Amino acid sequence: MKKLRRSFYTRSTIAVAKDLLGKIFIRKIGNSSLSGMIVETEAYLHTDPASHSYRGKTERNSAMFDTGGHLYVYFTYGMHFCANVVTSNKNTGEAVLIRAVEPIEGIEMMTKNRLLDDRRRHSDDRRLHTLTNGPAKFAQAFQLTRQQSGIDLTKSEMFIVDAGVNVRRMIVAGVRVGISAGKGKKWRFYLKNNPWVSKK
Repeated sequence: MKKLRRSFYTRSTIAVAKDLLGKIFIRKIGNSSLSGMIVETEAYLHTDPASHSYRGKTERNSAMFDTGGHLYVYFTYGMHFCANVVTSNKNTGEAVLIRAVEPIEGIEMMTKNRLLDDRRRHSDDRRLHTLTNGPAKFAQAFQLTRQQSGIDLTKSEMFIVDAGVNVRRMIVAGVRVGISAGKGKKWRFYLKNNPWVSKK
């Protein structure tokens, strides 16, 4: 599997949002590894009123203005973190929200990070399907907080790889979730029939 290079992230944000589907998000923590296949994303452009960068650069969204390939993590609703992959060139202010992943490796650690009862995991498929099927769940499972905001995904123990899986024919486009502006834009992309997608 090949780690994604800078050139992957510095392209059109819409293209990156689609092309991240089927890629594997990996985080190394000591001797442990967490990984999951990205199955749902949302694109946010600097011209988009739903984007954090729409009104310009602030202390909160500064990581969003890094060069494509960095991580932008923000805190929302006073309780949740959400993780985004920064796209385009430096100071553009665009990113792709990772809405859901299909867990692959480190499921036991993800379960503990989510404060779930690990004893029910193997006997309850629904419990597994709700482990990382949302942006806040993904961030919690992978221990992503403000401390990880600004990390360079091309030069750290947290990165995204291409597993060589072609999912292009499985991609569905729809409206984004939980926003009050830019509602009509079909900039949410997900893999058809994947049980880890947050909203069907």
